[in-house]
Amino acid sequence: MFRHKGSRRTFTHNLRLASTLSFIAGIVNIAGVLSVATLTTNVTGHFAFFAEQIALKNYSKAITIIIYLLFFLLGAFASNFMVELAMLKKPRIAHAFPMFLEIIILLFVGFSSNFYPDYIAYLLLFAMGLQNALVTNISQSVVRTTHLTGLFTDLGIELSQLFFFKKDAELKRLSRSIFLRLSIIFFFFLGCVLGGLFYENFHLKILLFAALILLFALLFDNIIVYYHLTKRRIKSSHHEE
Repeated sequence: MFRHKGSRRTFTHNLRLASTLSFIAGIVNIAGVLSVATLTTNVTGHFAFFAEQIALKNYSKAITIIIYLLFFLLGAFASNFMVELAMLKKPRIAHAFPMFLEIIILLFVGFSSNFYPDYIAYLLLFAMGLQNALVTNISQSVVRTTHLTGLFTDLGIELSQLFFFKKDAELKRLSRSIFLRLSIIFFFFLGCVLGGLFYENFHLKILLFAALILLFALLFDNIIVYYHLTKRRIKSSHHEE
């Protein structure tokens, strides 16, 4: 689900990517809200908070919010920079570099105690910038997992299109797109709810669970690819015989 791009990418690849990483984003989202009362999966709301702090003449807090935005931006920049750099020598595992960095960040924050709240927000925003850029890159902007505003907009548009006559091919494409968007919303919501329920007992350690899911997804993807490569080698050896 991480390696395929362009015409080689299928609906199943996008569905796996969307459900897994939106679930992780949901956990990170509630972890940020409950631990440091900060949105950590998107930056839209921070613009309103920034304007509020300016109006209140709380300029130090306004600067902190600007730093929030920059860390998300920096995460997106770092994600694509690492992928582009890795594509020059190791294209097959280019996607793994930002994923491993995200895992390290989630583990670090999850194991941290009495960490300065703004630093937690910086790191989680950076991690979600990494993830959002990677997912956008891999799926060619079909999948986004860290915020839902655009998803609800697109979903509303596509649901309205169901009321008008569509050819079978168009209806199939439209139905798949709607199902994909509903899956992202559902798994994001599920991650938020489960993360919130377990936060009372585990606090930021719920991020360790998110990191383990991400690590498992990465390993599972490699196992699937290895399986298909081995299968092809066996078939080609049989043909040669």
